Amino acid sequence: MKTRIRSILRRGGAVAMAAATLWAVSATAGSRTLSGAWGALWEAAGLGVLRWELGDLGGGESLSAAAVLTLSQSPLLLTAREEVTALRRQEEVGDEPAPQPPEVVVEEDSRLPQEGEVSSVDNGVAARTLVPTDPSGYTVCGTAYINNGTSHTLTAEELQKPFTASLAEEGPQILILHSHGSEAYTPAEDPGIVWSGDHRTTDTRYNVVRMGDAMAEVFAQAGLSVLHDRTLYDYPNYAGAYDRSLEAIEAYLEKYPSIQFILDVHRDAIADGEGNQYKVVSQVEGEGTASQLTLVMGSDGSGLAHPGWMDNLRLAVAVQQNALEISPTLMRPILLRNSRYNQHAAPGSMLVEVGAAGNAPEEAELAARLFAQAMVETIAPQG
Repeated sequence: MKTRIRSILRRGGAVAMAAATLWAVSATAGSRTLSGAWGALWEAAGLGVLRWELGDLGGGESLSAAAVLTLSQSPLLLTAREEVTALRRQEEVGDEPAPQPPEVVVEEDSRLPQEGEVSSVDNGVAARTLVPTDPSGYTVCGTAYINNGTSHTLTAEELQKPFTASLAEEGPQILILHSHGSEAYTPAEDPGIVWSGDHRTTDTRYNVVRMGDAMAEVFAQAGLSVLHDRTLYDYPNYAGAYDRSLEAIEAYLEKYPSIQFILDVHRDAIADGEGNQYKVVSQVEGEGTASQLTLVMGSDGSGLAHPGWMDNLRLAVAVQQNALEISPTLMRPILLRNSRYNQHAAPGSMLVEVGAAGNAPEEAELAARLFAQAMVETIAPQG
């Protein structure tokens, strides 16, 4: 028996060594010097780790480490990886048409703020309002538009069914946290802010943690019990942030089983064709200029278990419709994607992107407060 086990181990080791050798030969192909070969190995290993952290972008995508890291900067960018890969392949093969992704990717129309719509904060960043003007390619449920990036078929009838998450009578009811807590905004003035990356800082006056504070305050004023985890799960290491935040979510749920609503608060990053950041704004009557918000909802499309994704999406649609009653441009279309974004952990989970990197913190804070107000009206209606 022992001899057989040793034989199996030797064969397994030989297979592993052969695979490692083939990988090393592939990674160093074209290197003419020892230092060049070592550099190629180092880059390939780093790229492999990045792809693994992002959910395995796939070895056939031929994206550079810089491209992979760029895709990781926001959930919206990450969901576009198939389109980015298709464009890269088209560039490499010349005129040969690139394979088309299975889903229809719909772009929102961009307009300048109309006359009389002046941004509340002049931070030097151009403003845009992104609105859907054509239902083609979207799933429409009432006033809510859904950009469906999965292979699932959505119907308004299914989306209008009641969501199951409900407020507990005792204990914490809502958890707010930030998988990418260092995601920051563009203030009108920079009073010595220490930036930890591109539009990232640990200074909570200028990052999304401030938006979680604003939401928590609105919930508390409405009589709801809320926990706000202000931990920066993406600092000092960006990779693995979702794994770390999931561990925290599971710990909170074990300690406080009363929690059914979880908000992972982020911000988007939107640029024009020349790479210039711009902010997305909504003029809210009686309130001022708020940043636009986006709900990014997960599914089981990646192959990972997420049986409650439709229930989460129903909650998102209900909150979206209430938010649009505050301002018809406050919310951009809901994004339904294949990734889970840790939303399998609780039935009332949503990823909320409050504005973009170009927005001023004040614009984002107003949006965060208005979103929390809409959520209160959804899960704890008065009367």
